[in-house]
Parts: sequence; structure tokens; C-alpha cells
Amino acid sequence: MSSLKSHSKDSKLPALTPGKLRLYSMRFCPFAQRTRLVLVHKKIEFETVNVDLKAKPDWFLERNPLGLVPVLEQDDKVLYESVITCDYLDDVYPDNKLNPSDPYQRARDRILLESYGKVVTNYYGTFRSQGKDKEILENLWKSLTPFEKAIGERGTYFGGDKPTMLDYFVWPWFERMGVFSAILPGVDPMPAKQFPKLTAWVEVMKSLPAVKETMFDIPTHVAFYKGYAAGKPDYDVGL
Repeated sequence: MSSLKSHSKDSKLPALTPGKLRLYSMRFCPFAQRTRLVLVHKKIEFETVNVDLKAKPDWFLERNPLGLVPVLEQDDKVLYESVITCDYLDDVYPDNKLNPSDPYQRARDRILLESYGKVVTNYYGTFRSQGKDKEILENLWKSLTPFEKAIGERGTYFGGDKPTMLDYFVWPWFERMGVFSAILPGVDPMPAKQFPKLTAWVEVMKSLPAVKETMFDIPTHVAFYKGYAAGKPDYDVGL
């Protein structure tokens, strides 16, 4: 059975059910959301155990010594890292395939994904500077430009007329773009005039069942971000 409230240092490991797929997660982690998106999109049955990342249980660290989510566990199999877990799920559960079957297209998607690290870095850099470092903000816009170009060439989604793995890999940070205007008035991480195609893509993504099931509204994200910035993240905010 899924456990929404986070498990901390002194908690006991919830009993494992033979054959049951388990996801160790944190509700607001964008990397873990990647895996949740794939699980929901592919309609895979699973249970969730959320973890307090500030006071990690020993049993969680036994599964991933890096102390990061997501982690997948099923019987004697344990995997972690978001891209690895998503690719594994796509291979083991072939229905509703997300990775392109064409090797060249898959490689092109991975090139874009590699460059997405710059988006993530500049996204958090803008938060840390409270939007006052114009160079970082401009670097964020610069790092988003290849994605504006790609979605313009490909269609509704990065997969054309349907979402592909790349759409879900990049989505979590776009979901959180609205946090900027709520916390940093006047700071626009993705101006609609500069990024009209990405802006349209964001609205289309919001209609997908997997996105609807895994996303939080902006006020909830803001509540978590404020606690996180103060060094006291509330992993159970909203519950």
C-alpha cells in the first residue's frame, strides 16, 4: 500500500509484498517525478514509499547509498537514478512505449537531454540569486532555446503527435516555472513572447493524465520551496 507521508530516520521499513513493484520517492523531487510520470503513463501497478531526505532511514540508504530518489525495488531487484529507472520501466513494460524505436531519433533525444542539465543548473541558479543575477537568467533563456527550436520542428510534443520519454524527462521543471512569479515577482524564467512554442507545449502537457496525476499546483510548490529555502523542508506539506 502506498504511503504518502515521508519516512524518516527512525521509521521501520514498510513490509514488502513479493512481486510488488515499489517506488521510493519524495513528493516534490522533480527527478522522482520523472519515474512517477512513466509509471502512470504506462499504467504500471506500483506502491510508493516517500522518504525524508533530510533524515534518511538506514533501510533506504541500504538500497541507494547515494541517498537519492527515485529508487525502484521489486523482490531482489533494486535500481536508482531517474533516467535509468525510466528506461528500465520502458523496456520491461513495453505497452505504451515512450522511447523512440528509431535509434537515430532516440540518440537525438538524448543529445537534447544532455543539454537539459544547463536548464536545471540555471533554473536553480536564478532562484539562488533571487533573479538579481541577469547573466544567470539570460543563461536560462539561452539553455531553453534549443528546446523551443526542437518543439517547433517536431510538433505538439517532442515525440511529434504523442508524448515521448523526453517530454516526461523535462516536464517537472516546466511545471515549476510558475513558482518564479509567485516567489520572485517580475522574474520571468520563460517569457511567452520569446518561447511561444514551449509555452503552448506546457499547456498541452497539463492535459495529459500522467501529468495531472503527478503534478502539484503552484501554491503547494511555493509552500515547499519556502520551507526548503529556509533549511526546513516540509515533505508532507498539503497532506
